[in-house]
Amino acid sequence: MNKILLVCLAFLVQPDVMAQSNMFASDSTRFAAEKHFAQVRQLTFGGDNAEAYFSFDGKWLIFQRTNPKEGLMCDQMFIAKIPEAPGEKFEPRMVSTGRGRTTCGTFTKDGRHIIYASTHLSADTCPPVPDRRQYGNRYIWPLYDSYDIFMADLNGNIVKQLTFSKGYDAEATLSPDGEKMIYTSVKNGDLDLYIMDLKTGREKQVTNTLGYDGGAWFSPDGTKIIWRASRPKTEEEIKEYKQLLAENLVAPTNMEVFIANADGSNARQVTALGNANWAPAYMPDSKRIIFASNHQSRRGFPFNLFTIEEDGSKLEKISAETIFDAFPMFSPNGKKIVFCSNRNNGGTRDTNIFIADWIE
Repeated sequence: MNKILLVCLAFLVQPDVMAQSNMFASDSTRFAAEKHFAQVRQLTFGGDNAEAYFSFDGKWLIFQRTNPKEGLMCDQMFIAKIPEAPGEKFEPRMVSTGRGRTTCGTFTKDGRHIIYASTHLSADTCPPVPDRRQYGNRYIWPLYDSYDIFMADLNGNIVKQLTFSKGYDAEATLSPDGEKMIYTSVKNGDLDLYIMDLKTGREKQVTNTLGYDGGAWFSPDGTKIIWRASRPKTEEEIKEYKQLLAENLVAPTNMEVFIANADGSNARQVTALGNANWAPAYMPDSKRIIFASNHQSRRGFPFNLFTIEEDGSKLEKISAETIFDAFPMFSPNGKKIVFCSNRNNGGTRDTNIFIADWIE
């Protein structure tokens, strides 16, 4: 990675993100079947933009971005104010260090800090990507053991390191009151969820079943948690899972949505659809669930957005993309939804951020 270039890029508006037409002009990026979306607007243009999440006041987004054309060789963390009027631009600026790789950003309740995971303490450069040819060209996620979770101010200055354990610590989000952080760690030898009190640092492990538990969120009312999980059952599945984990890898191709009380009690499986059901979040009523899934495809694509009840009933397809829609998240007032999609990318592999009004 060109360290000097990244330092120079920090806090500057990224050029192809800014190269946008009037994003309030039309609904051209909405498919006819997407009846719950209105005024769909594309916010980024080019690169790989993912995991866009609202600030507590609903006015800002934080997301991770890779774009080799800009010298961003692996994900760095960006924030931007959401446009409120025609002609107002979406102007992201980097708030991570520009070193290593980052993932899973979230705003703190006061709106003055962010929390994200980073590998920068291990090396300034991007950690190596696994060679999937060694694993039958399957989709593999690296679990970098250099990931730890940090708090930074909006100028990118790290003010606190939140995790210190050896191995993967990442995927952090906060409770609605801003006092607790839920995240994934391999500190006990498996990928489990932990909840930490941000003031005291005291924490509790809230999952303990073999398999990957990650991507967790609290419900808007703070009474429940939701996450994605794999549950290897057969001897072969368990052996493969443990072998990959020993190499700091996971194959996230078979995951289902789980929920529990906020303390981890009464954990139960919501979906049983097969393939990858992931990026789940509670909807504003803290009862219904939205998530991404490729369960309708034998090839692994497309991924679409679906809603479902807690008891697994009333499954409804929300998006109609033919390639990839994922990372759905509602604004705190429930009026808008943000998601990441391959739509309108000119035939490239770019993934961009879209925001829409939500219609019940």
